[in-house]
Amino acid sequence: MSDNALSWAEFERVDLRAGTIVEARPFPEARRPAYQLLIDFGPEIGLKKSSAQITHHYALADLPGRQVLAVVNFPPKQIGKFRSEVLVTGFADAEGHIVLAAVAGPVPNGQRLV
Repeated sequence: MSDNALSWAEFERVDLRAGTIVEARPFPEARRPAYQLLIDFGPEIGLKKSSAQITHHYALADLPGRQVLAVVNFPPKQIGKFRSEVLVTGFADAEGHIVLAAVAGPVPNGQRLV
């Protein structure tokens, strides 16, 4: 086991859920290029806001309707006047631009990663 290995109980504390982007807006006040997202996580969690640095690979118009994977149990983060409530996940490409992590097929909003 490596020094930074997680126990199963620690992993279970990270609440990763599927949600659908319902609205995407420019975020010109952000220090690095980003969008403001409004994401539907279903009836249990509801609508949550997030800031995402995904401007290189995604146009605003292409984001509504797209399902994403997000951590919903981090504390909110204040970014200027915007309060980001969830962390949308992704991977850096070879140039460091973020590519969204996503589910392979549609799942209900709010579905937890198991």
